[in-house]
Amino acid sequence: MFTGIVQDVGLIDAVEHQQNQSLFVFSTKLDMSAWHRGDSVAVDGCCLTITDFPDAKQKLWAATLSPETIKLTRFSQLKVGDKVNLEPALRMGDALGGHMVSGHIDDVAKVVSIVDAGEHKQITFEVPDKLKQYVVVKGSVTLNGVSLTVNTVENKCFAVNLIPHTLAHTNLHDLQKGDRVNLETDLLGRYVERILSCQSSTNTQEET
Repeated sequence: MFTGIVQDVGLIDAVEHQQNQSLFVFSTKLDMSAWHRGDSVAVDGCCLTITDFPDAKQKLWAATLSPETIKLTRFSQLKVGDKVNLEPALRMGDALGGHMVSGHIDDVAKVVSIVDAGEHKQITFEVPDKLKQYVVVKGSVTLNGVSLTVNTVENKCFAVNLIPHTLAHTNLHDLQKGDRVNLETDLLGRYVERILSCQSSTNTQEET
């Protein structure tokens, strides 16, 4: 699990797309001394497993991505030198500063507009039809691994406000109209939908 509070903006050091998987190598400024193979790190919000340390002294670590991960995320478009938001998995006693984030990307959202508001930016995103029901005003979303509060919702579009700190410490600062970001909707909405669906099914069976 993660919080959506980005701890570092790393770089993609190497990419190799193979037939049944893709190999990525990332660099980071974080202290990797306690990291081990098998640990989880959220990369642009996507939970990846550390598979190797090509060069620990240079703070490089590697992960293998499945075709499904490539399909549902923006990793298919990323290349060497691109910036990625990094957050190691929660440890016992860590502060929960954002919201509970699973690291399982639902799909990508597209930037529709960017409006400067002083030192802030208001960015509007469009989501696929299948996900619009999970985005609500004042609810939480995770965009490229960043925990954000939804300000407005209109049909398939929603807007968030990025404060100067978020702009300075994540790769959301570089977004342009038409760019795509990894989207994870709030887990709570999924559980509520499932519970209501099961209750409705049970009630229908009882009536028949």
